[in-house]
Amino acid sequence: MKILGVSGSPIKDSNADRALKAALEATDMEYEFVKIIDYTVAPCKACLGCVKTNVCVIKDDGIALAEKAKEADALIIAGFTPYSTLDSRTKAFIERLYSLRHQYGFMQGKPGGAIITSAIPKDFEMMPPASDNGINAITYYMMEEGMEAVGSVRILGNNPCVRCRFGDECDMSGIKMMFGPDATKESVGINKFEDQPEAVNAAKELGKNIAEYLKSKE
Repeated sequence: MKILGVSGSPIKDSNADRALKAALEATDMEYEFVKIIDYTVAPCKACLGCVKTNVCVIKDDGIALAEKAKEADALIIAGFTPYSTLDSRTKAFIERLYSLRHQYGFMQGKPGGAIITSAIPKDFEMMPPASDNGINAITYYMMEEGMEAVGSVRILGNNPCVRCRFGDECDMSGIKMMFGPDATKESVGINKFEDQPEAVNAAKELGKNIAEYLKSKE
């Protein structure tokens, strides 16, 4: 059995990356970790050129990544939520898996999971439900392909303005938008996956659920 883990986060060793690796390790099975930023993956262009061959007509790395998903026994997708929805790299990867659908449904019956990092805390008043939007985008893909979504992980991430040298003075600072006019980079701080017990436990549980599902089908 082999599990494929795909991260859409462009940040090196990000919260999403580390959560994904925790889930993969918890499966206690062979796995492969893929970071989309290391590949060139264009979005689907809705041409239906893949119907007969199950191979996309766009000649980039999306073909190889789709093949990895096809050959894997399970798929865990990790992304983040710029503008309160799933990031474009992760969405492009998901769209390119459309080529696996026609005639055979190559992803059908496989277990999967979703991991989302969002700077907006859960149930944060006056802000969009960003983490829900991200989780749903991944989970609905799995539902529509006949996969079995066995779990999800929500991680409190970091507003990009925390890393910007103008974060404390910029009129468009996301820190002040979210936490008020007196908020600063120092007062908001940096959120780490490892400091969030609920997220850590959820990542490990996701991995265990994937493994249990696969073993039940042996």
